[in-house]
Amino acid sequence: MDTISRESSPSYLPIAGLIAGLVGLLLGGIALANASKANKAAAGAVEQVTAVGTKVDGLEATASTASATADRAASNVASLQRSTQDAFTAVAGEIGKVNGELAKLQEAATKAAAPKAAATKSTGPAVAGPDEYVIVGGDTGAKIARAKGVSLGDLIAVNPGVNWTGLKVGQKIKLPAKK
Repeated sequence: MDTISRESSPSYLPIAGLIAGLVGLLLGGIALANASKANKAAAGAVEQVTAVGTKVDGLEATASTASATADRAASNVASLQRSTQDAFTAVAGEIGKVNGELAKLQEAATKAAAPKAAATKSTGPAVAGPDEYVIVGGDTGAKIARAKGVSLGDLIAVNPGVNWTGLKVGQKIKLPAKK
């Protein structure tokens, strides 16, 4: 009976197989939807990586250009420093030459002034000779002419080389003959 009872009872095995197949089909559909989402996400990530890669390439090119520009600027600065130093050296040489020439001119002027100073030096205070007058502080041509009783025109005539606006104390002048 065992054999008969098994054959006569309804079999659930095909139903269980059908349910298992439906569950498998459902799980496969879910897996397919998840795989599709993953593919889309991966494609988006690839696009982002490609965009970032393009940006990185652009940044590398910009950095390379900036580096080349900085190198040229450094070269230009070095060249400018050299030419500026050369110019300063040339100017310093010219200034040295001018200083040497000035020293020679000063020395020549000092030598020329020394004999004149020696010729005008006197051993004592100025003393007036006959018909001479020694200038004292506050003297003018008019004062001297009045004090000596001569005309200003005659006083100026006998002293043609005298600067009457710049009389110096101790300077000697000639007195004209009284009329």
